[in-house]
Amino acid sequence: MRCLRKRSAVSFLGLLVICLLFMNLYIEDGYVLKGDKQLIRETSTHQLNSERYVHTFKDLSNFSGAINVTYRYLAGTPLPRKKYLTVGLSSVKRKKGNYLLETIKSIFEQSSYEELKEIAVVVHLADFDLPWCDSMVRDITQKFAHHIIAGRLMVIHAPEEYYPILDGLKRNYNDPNDRVKFRSKQNVDYAFLLNFCANISDYYVMLEDDVRCSKNFLSAIKKVITSREGSYWVTLEFSKLGYIGKLYHSHDLPRLAHFLLMFYQEMPCDWLLIHFRSLLAQKDVMRFKPSLFQHIGYYSSYKGAENKLKDDDFEEDSFDIPDNPPAELYTNMNVFENYDASKAYSSVDEYFWSKAPAVGDYFVIVFEKPINISKIKVSTGTEDRQNDILHHGALEVGENIGWSKKGKQCATYLRLGEFQNGNFEIADVKHKVPFDIHCIRILATRTQKEWLIIRSVSIWTFQPVNQ
Repeated sequence: MRCLRKRSAVSFLGLLVICLLFMNLYIEDGYVLKGDKQLIRETSTHQLNSERYVHTFKDLSNFSGAINVTYRYLAGTPLPRKKYLTVGLSSVKRKKGNYLLETIKSIFEQSSYEELKEIAVVVHLADFDLPWCDSMVRDITQKFAHHIIAGRLMVIHAPEEYYPILDGLKRNYNDPNDRVKFRSKQNVDYAFLLNFCANISDYYVMLEDDVRCSKNFLSAIKKVITSREGSYWVTLEFSKLGYIGKLYHSHDLPRLAHFLLMFYQEMPCDWLLIHFRSLLAQKDVMRFKPSLFQHIGYYSSYKGAENKLKDDDFEEDSFDIPDNPPAELYTNMNVFENYDASKAYSSVDEYFWSKAPAVGDYFVIVFEKPINISKIKVSTGTEDRQNDILHHGALEVGENIGWSKKGKQCATYLRLGEFQNGNFEIADVKHKVPFDIHCIRILATRTQKEWLIIRSVSIWTFQPVNQ
């Protein structure tokens, strides 16, 4: 994994935009890797100037279809039915350390029996050292035989003959040749993994082979997906490190596989994933906290170099993700730039920011239908702006929805308490409120000089949002 460099990539972005346009314009049948292998090699080993690029792209064509690769099943068999989530990871031989077995163990141990019914784990042993692959398969089948028999675990291998040229590639970013070869092959490794996983489940999450999972991570992911129903997204992120914890719709996997294969030598995989997301019109990062996956490897798969990166947002037990039912948000505060009210209610790492509120200013959440709430938590301020909190405020819940000059509001409110040091939290709400709640109102009870950041409004209900 590498931190994103500040180096400009404007020209390459322009090229990628052209790529997306042709993805949509030239949808034909029959992208067969065998038949066009030489063409791919020629395309990948030359600068993609516009005329040559357009001609080649027409020939490669179908970016929604599968890449024709004959995989070796090293363990497990094709699944009899589609699952909810596929967990995909690719692994190669390391000079120091091996964390693959620990990663697989964590995936299964941190999942309940009911969750295991909805999960498929696909491991791509992507090393060209076949004796090493055979040795790893023996270890995996010995330790996880019952998961293989139950159809939850498959181990695959894409033969070397399907790979494009990996020597003499462009040295972008002044990387040494061996680094270029390593990251370029890694892109192809993941492309073949994504291609294999395209029809196994509804969703796909990408991991590395040195990861620890949080408890009940599937239930947490399902909760987030449910909260995003009706909204457009390409990538949901459950870790801030590299390509760990990146979630996709399975129907996007063929395009992503082709994308990685087309630009395999240009840049590292995590950079390409960012461009893919942007090209499919998801402008903002949608990253959720707490992180569900933690990097545990000490030695990198590249030359055994030390890699001590850790995700400080990871929590071992992160099942307590709020429900935040569908709602409309209103405020009369002076919003700063685009830090609008909805950003405080999102599970994404964003916030609402307004100029100094006056006494009586409000921030209102109006639910689509009355709900039973078990817990409410509101946090204001951030680590770098610790004084932009609600210094004097109250939280109220309301019923009897209606329209007023202030917008959609409840007719009556019940005060549940005051903010303390910029925060508010209350549990067991159902037993303190004698009605189903239609509104939540945050009220400034005194004028303050400081601006206000509402970092998050979190609501837990007694039943799933979609019921």
